[in-house]
Amino acid sequence: MRIVLATSNQGKVKEFQSWITEYPVVAYTDLLEPFEIEENGTTFKENALIKARAVYEKLSPTTDIILSDDSGISIPILGGIPGIYSARYAGKEASAKENLDKLIRTLKEHHIERTPAFYTAAIALVGAKGEFCVHGWMHGEALAKAKGTNGFGYDPMFIPAGYTQTLGELDESVKKSFSHRAKALELARIILNSLK
Repeated sequence: MRIVLATSNQGKVKEFQSWITEYPVVAYTDLLEPFEIEENGTTFKENALIKARAVYEKLSPTTDIILSDDSGISIPILGGIPGIYSARYAGKEASAKENLDKLIRTLKEHHIERTPAFYTAAIALVGAKGEFCVHGWMHGEALAKAKGTNGFGYDPMFIPAGYTQTLGELDESVKKSFSHRAKALELARIILNSLK
């Protein structure tokens, strides 16, 4: 069984390859020309399934399992933003740093220095045996400043519950042990093993 990731993001591909070692893992762009997938869902689950379905349809018929994730950070005091728009909070072509900077500015505009926040990850699996989706969460606090250079995205402004440092300051191996994506992946692994 082979896992095809519905992403062309090489950072994400390496991350999943390091986590899923029992199956071959490839990016869909290793098999197909890259194509635009419109993420027009209203939840992380919907967007993860949209991406996985789109790749599955292009590869069909196939015995491969298509894996897609949709994830982001939510700040309840701001109404849950950026939520599903985390990857494009500062605009469709925005860089991770531009997204981070905009969220920090938004907190400062509301005179918020520190507030509860959480990450969500939805992992979708689509294959000949059906469609599945699992979730993982990581709770903590968001800061109105960036600290540290590890991780990616909003990591430098997020302190996970039980820690005093941001994900940008913590070693990557620490994050890997309890992150929202790691939790979702543990559940996805149970499904993958049942599909063998």
